[in-house]
Amino acid sequence: MTFHLFHRLSDALRVGWVGLLLLTGVAAQAQFRVDVSGIGLNQLPIAVAAFRGEDRAPQKIASIVQADLERSGQFRAVDAAAAALDELARPDVQAWRQKGADSLVSGSVTRLVDGRYDVRFRLWDVVRGQDLGGQSYAVTQADLRLAAHRIADFIYEKLTGEKGAFSTRIAYVTKATQRYQLWVADADGENAQSALASPEPIISPAWSPNGSQLAYVSFESRKPVVYTHDVVTGKRRLIANFRGSNSAPAWSPDGRTLAVTLSRDGGSQLYAIDAGGGEPRRLAQSGSIDTEPVYSPDGKYIYFVSDRGGAPQIYKMPALGGAAERVTFTGSYNISPAISPDGRWLAYISRVSGVFKLHLMELASGAVNAITDTAADESPSFAPNSRLLVYATQQQGREVLMTTTLDGKIKARLTGQGGIIREPDWGPFQK
Repeated sequence: MTFHLFHRLSDALRVGWVGLLLLTGVAAQAQFRVDVSGIGLNQLPIAVAAFRGEDRAPQKIASIVQADLERSGQFRAVDAAAAALDELARPDVQAWRQKGADSLVSGSVTRLVDGRYDVRFRLWDVVRGQDLGGQSYAVTQADLRLAAHRIADFIYEKLTGEKGAFSTRIAYVTKATQRYQLWVADADGENAQSALASPEPIISPAWSPNGSQLAYVSFESRKPVVYTHDVVTGKRRLIANFRGSNSAPAWSPDGRTLAVTLSRDGGSQLYAIDAGGGEPRRLAQSGSIDTEPVYSPDGKYIYFVSDRGGAPQIYKMPALGGAAERVTFTGSYNISPAISPDGRWLAYISRVSGVFKLHLMELASGAVNAITDTAADESPSFAPNSRLLVYATQQQGREVLMTTTLDGKIKARLTGQGGIIREPDWGPFQK
C-alpha cells in the first residue's frame, strides 16, 4: 500500500483488475468538460477565428484549439466575433491589432468524398504582418479532435519556442457504484476510451516512456499484483506476483526496468525488476516503509516516500541502489512525488493543518510553494513538456481532475459526470 492511500477510503485496499477491454472499445460520452479559470501574467493575446465549414463538422475545431491554448496559461483569447476566414485569406492585420491580438489563427474543415475530413489552418503574426505557416490533415471523424490538438501544438511551439503537449494522452481511474474503469483520454479529458472495467478498484496506472503500455496493480487474485498492459492490443503481462504485496510500479526512462514496492522479505521495500518480468533486485536495506518510487528523467536516481524519519517524507537514492538522501523538509507529511520531465521540479502532496495540498519544489534551490487552494489533492503528474500538472482533488463535494500551471495561476477543471475520479497519469509525447 502506498502512502497516498493512507487518507483514502478503505476501498483502496481492494484494488484490482478483473478484465481488460481494448482501447477500441467503449468510449466515454461527454466524460469531461474543460473549465478554465485564473489570470496569468505575460499571456500572448491570440484570436482563433471559426474555421470555414466547421459548422457542418461534428467537432468545432477553433473552439478546441482555443481551449487548449487558454488551458496552457501561455495565451489569452481575443474575441474573434463572427470573423469568416480560412487558411487562404490574408487578414486585415491592422484591424486585428486594434482588437488587441498579436496572433491570428484561421482555417477550414472540408468533408472529403471518402468520408474523411480535410482540416487546414494558418497562423499569422498580425503585429509584423507575417505568415507563420500552417499545416493540413486528412483525418477520420474520430480523429478530428486529435487534428485540433495538433494545430494547438503547432501554434504553441511556433509562438513559445517549446513543444506543445495537447496531442498527448492522460490515463485515470473512475468508480461508479461498484464498477471501476481505467480510461485513456486526450490531454483535455475528452475522447476517453475504456482500457479496463472491473468490479474491483484500480490503482497506480503508469505510462511507459514510449506511451505503448500502462503498468498497474491488480487484486484479482485477492492480493496486489503488478501487470503491464499494451494499450493497443490489450495484451497484458504478469510482472510481479511474489509473496505479500506487489505495488507502486514506476518505469525507468529507457523503459527496460520497473521500480516496484514489494513486501516479500517483510515490510514494504523498493526493488527493480525487468519490464518483461523476472527476479527482482532489492535496492536498499531498510526497516522502514519505502514506497512510491519514481525515476529521475536521466535515470540516475529514484525518488520515493519513506517513514524512516518517523513520518512520510520524500527521499532520493541512486537508481542502482545505495544510501538515501532526504529531499523534503517543509511539512511533516509529504507523499506522492512526481518529477518534471525536464528534471527541474518536484511535485508532491503535503498534509498541511489536516488537509492535503499540491506543492511544487524547485529542486536546484529547494524553494517550495503550495499551488492549490483545495484540501484533498492527490496523484500529481507532469505534462511531458513540464509546463502543466494534472492531479485529482475535490471541489464542492465532487471528485474532479484538474490541470494547473506551475505557478498555480491558471487551472482547468475536467469535470466528470459523476462518481469517483482518481489516479491521473500524463502520458509521454507521441512518437
